Amino acid sequence: METPAVGGRANQKWRTRTAIVQAAAELAGTGGEVTMPEVAKAARVSEATAYRYFPDLASLLAEAIADQLPLPGQALAHVGESADVVERVAVATDYLMRHILARQGAVRAMIAATVVRPGEVATRPGLRFGLIDQALAPLAAHPRGLDARALAQLKRDLSVVMSAEALFTLTDLVGLDPEAAVASAVHTATVLTRAAVVNGGGVQG
Repeated sequence: METPAVGGRANQKWRTRTAIVQAAAELAGTGGEVTMPEVAKAARVSEATAYRYFPDLASLLAEAIADQLPLPGQALAHVGESADVVERVAVATDYLMRHILARQGAVRAMIAATVVRPGEVATRPGLRFGLIDQALAPLAAHPRGLDARALAQLKRDLSVVMSAEALFTLTDLVGLDPEAAVASAVHTATVLTRAAVVNGGGVQG
């Protein structure tokens, strides 16, 4: 009968796709290098099969790590009641840097893909932007001398510092160990935030 056959094929495709996504998620969680051949091997499918379901590694990883991304409010839960935006930015930066380090193989693969194909940058998770908004929420509610333009500038400044690119510059090019790199990123982010709050007019880019 045709219907069961179609259903059977559909179920098999779903199982294969799920296995590929789960394998990618598990590999991403190790922090090591993630490649399509390794994902295919872990999912027990051929590399050609993996590419039939996902056109490239970046699109696969975007789906695979989607469930690993926390809500910004969860990440900043223990400072949720604090109105100290410098403290909140420090916590957000530390959290993001450690999140990246724990999945750096997958993050590096996604950065490499979007450098080569800038049009696909939307496939990269935007965790940093949610964390920045959450960290600066008290300023948005009570500006304290920061106008909308200055607040927007501070968010742009922080988006440069609170990034995988900044972290990898510190580890790969500057030569810092991971802990020192995280501390440096936190320091820079808090200096920017403190200057914006103290000056009232924001940090000029």
